[in-house]
Amino acid sequence: MTRSTNSDRAFAATDRRLFLRRGLQLGGAVLLGGPLLAACGDSDSSSSTSPTSSGDKSFGELTLRLSWIKNVEFAGSYIADSKGYYTDEGFSKVTLIGGGPSATPMETDVVTKKALVAISAPDITGSAVAKGAPLKIIGAQYQKNPFCIMSMAKAPITKPEDMYGKKIGVQAGNESVWAAYIKATGLDESKITKVPVQFDPLPLTQGTVDGWFSFVTNEPNTLRLKGFKVATMLLADTGYPLVSETYIVRQDTIDKQRELLKAFLRAEIKGWKANIADPALGAKLAAETYGKGLGLTTEEQTLEAKDENKLIVSTDTKKNGLFTITPELVEENLKTLKYGGLDLTAAKLFDLSIIEEVYKEDPSLI
Repeated sequence: MTRSTNSDRAFAATDRRLFLRRGLQLGGAVLLGGPLLAACGDSDSSSSTSPTSSGDKSFGELTLRLSWIKNVEFAGSYIADSKGYYTDEGFSKVTLIGGGPSATPMETDVVTKKALVAISAPDITGSAVAKGAPLKIIGAQYQKNPFCIMSMAKAPITKPEDMYGKKIGVQAGNESVWAAYIKATGLDESKITKVPVQFDPLPLTQGTVDGWFSFVTNEPNTLRLKGFKVATMLLADTGYPLVSETYIVRQDTIDKQRELLKAFLRAEIKGWKANIADPALGAKLAAETYGKGLGLTTEEQTLEAKDENKLIVSTDTKKNGLFTITPELVEENLKTLKYGGLDLTAAKLFDLSIIEEVYKEDPSLI
């Protein structure tokens, strides 16, 4: 899919949700294939570790598969790259592989070793793991999933029950999340009128619907820049807790390249801490360098960066460090995944020992 118009670019993130749902289905089918699973047992990897004359380690080239196009969503990685945090940690080069509608699923790229690490989401990775993919989540950028119900500020939807008697615009690609949310909250769906919609939230501004399924970081800011006043209700705050922008790797990478993964996470932590301190920094890099040609603006990307920083920073991450996930939040995630039909154990989906080691070895990173 090309994005040749401003309208297309404005709602790229909405298209993304349809892409992610498709990726879950396609990824599960592909990852079950014998040749790809066999590839995980190979001894080769996309990066190698060898001692340098200084006694430090050289990890070679790092390949990081992004979950979407190169917008501000990956600001921390842009900063880590541009400021040399990756090279400081022993990587000779970093290749950031962009995603999009025509890209292969993130999980497939990791399994086939096209990428060493990928950014994904628990429901998508969980679906692949349930089908036999040897993958683990080793950390999460977002402590809260960005899904929300957007409404106009003059008639705000602030709690799930506010949707009773209302019309809510839900895209076809978001049906599975909507259904899981209804189950998780115990809502009576018969009291809500679900309206099939596309991706442009214009119907919300015209009063055709009362609420709009959205990413809190994207469509709300697009409408705000157009002069509309909107309100948002995060699904994560109202019965649907789920982390997002999770780092996934193969099990054999954890087993054989633990120091490399810790070096990678240290660089990412430094990059994201810089973006939290100055959201405009990553926004400028996204609009003018890494996402150049995508029609991004620093103004909109800065607004998005500020909102995503709110999803990244929590009381727990202030205490334990970025990307950490508490045992309580892990259990909440597993419970949420069950509403979508995925019954997994923590040990099957997560390995948070690496990020814990990073902070144990260097508490100053917190």
